[in-house]
Amino acid sequence: MKIVAVGINARYTHSCLACFYLRQEVEHHLPDAAVAIRQFTINDPPYEIVQQLADEPADYLFFSAVIWNSELLEHLIDDLLVVSNGPRIVVGGPQAEVIGIRCADRDRVCIFSGAIEAAGSDFYRDLRQKEVRGHYRAPSFHGAGRVLTSPYRPEDFAGPLANRAVYYESSRGCPFSCSYCLSSAEHGLYHKDLDQVRMELAAILVHRPKTLRFVDRTFNDRPQRALAIWRFLAEQDGPTLFHFELAPDRFTEEMFAFLETVEAGRFQFEIGLQSTNPSTLAAIRRPVDPETAAETIRRLRRLETIHLHVDLILGLPFESAATFARSINDAFAMEPHYIQMGLLKILPGTEMAATAPVHHYRFSPRPPYPVFANRWLDETALRALYRRGECLERFVNNRYFVALWRYLVAGGEDMAMFFRDLAKLFVRRVFSGAGTTQETLSILLFEHLYGRGDADLCRELLTYDWLRCGHRFLPDHLQQDVTLEELRDEMYRRLPAAIDGLFDRRGRSRFIKKQIFYRFSPQLLEQTGCSDPPDGALLCFLTQREERVFGLQKTVLLTISD
Repeated sequence: MKIVAVGINARYTHSCLACFYLRQEVEHHLPDAAVAIRQFTINDPPYEIVQQLADEPADYLFFSAVIWNSELLEHLIDDLLVVSNGPRIVVGGPQAEVIGIRCADRDRVCIFSGAIEAAGSDFYRDLRQKEVRGHYRAPSFHGAGRVLTSPYRPEDFAGPLANRAVYYESSRGCPFSCSYCLSSAEHGLYHKDLDQVRMELAAILVHRPKTLRFVDRTFNDRPQRALAIWRFLAEQDGPTLFHFELAPDRFTEEMFAFLETVEAGRFQFEIGLQSTNPSTLAAIRRPVDPETAAETIRRLRRLETIHLHVDLILGLPFESAATFARSINDAFAMEPHYIQMGLLKILPGTEMAATAPVHHYRFSPRPPYPVFANRWLDETALRALYRRGECLERFVNNRYFVALWRYLVAGGEDMAMFFRDLAKLFVRRVFSGAGTTQETLSILLFEHLYGRGDADLCRELLTYDWLRCGHRFLPDHLQQDVTLEELRDEMYRRLPAAIDGLFDRRGRSRFIKKQIFYRFSPQLLEQTGCSDPPDGALLCFLTQREERVFGLQKTVLLTISD
């Protein structure tokens, strides 16, 4: 028997964990079966995907249906039923039943509900006999008495996992029951034994993946267990970045002490803030104290070694335009590296879907089921907030304007209002087709900041941020009277023969040629950490990068005397 497990990922660098679990379970129950894994993306041409799958000799095609690929999956199923009379199609995953409703009259489509690890013996019997029914429903994984093991094999890392992120579960389930999340429909938590986790991770890390993403819903629900895994990972050599989803109220002092020792660029934390409005948090059953979350995120940011990603969700119950603006300002005050303003999706099977009529939710009936309005936000208000979030995404979630944001937040800027006004310019210019390169975004900020009392300082901050990103030229809107080349020529004439720690007599010319020099105002130098800068001081942007999250160019203050 030949089975092809098909993953339709959001992008090429992703991988489909469900395909590997499926292979493991099928070959355990049906040792004579051969399972091949094929992966595509939602951006691949449907026609080409169908042609490749139609060419594949198989008895069954298995698909994993999730909200971001289910519409494409319906398209593929329709076409596969037209072009091929061979394989049966089996659809699993959280969107399987939705697809099943639309495919209910098709004899060759089978819907599998639940975790494949909990599938009953009748399912494998029917597979073997090639007599699968139209629908199977597995019991809860937590009640099936199964042990969860890593589904990967050594050959996967040169095959279907080559150049892709690796996904790994050390636990399954979630301690929270957020009303908008599919996890709210599940009950129970399963944690792998720590020795098993260490063994499985060691087997993966031998292959030196670029990224390993833990898919545990709340990785630190047991803080001591999380700390033990972190300690193991920190001991491993290699280039791998480890990504975790964490609850901000489940950090201990021991965890903070350990994280101070972690090498920069190894850990990435995604922290689900969602909102800082108490009424909203209570309504969605997310019992996290905003002040505790804020203190946790600030402490982690001060380490400057862990990439911090904070989520807000637009459209939650009891969240008005005013309370959501406060959530934005609160998130900025915590100073994470990345703020994502996600849009609420009303997912089938969740409590939120059941109560949507009560709160007058209007949302798309098609995946990913985005919200358009509710009783607290009409369509116009939600649209404006959504565009504000798109604007924030482009300007903040990169390393382009680090010093500018720090200056504005430290000065008490209302960041929600700042991005409300910037979004008006952003929508006119970017949504009409202009790109969002760093230069384009810098020009838009320059125009937006023009006319403020601190406009000159903001322009210098834009220049500082630009050069810290490693550029060796200045765009037109940041040009000064003296060019970078003229400043370099001045350095040839005025720098001493040697400066300890930077260059000696023999290396002087090469040093000057390779670095970038810029003369900033004392006010800018103070904003960037140079207290009481002397007259004649200027900044040198070195070719080396900081060993911090953003990896910005190192700088050194030079004093040139006559």
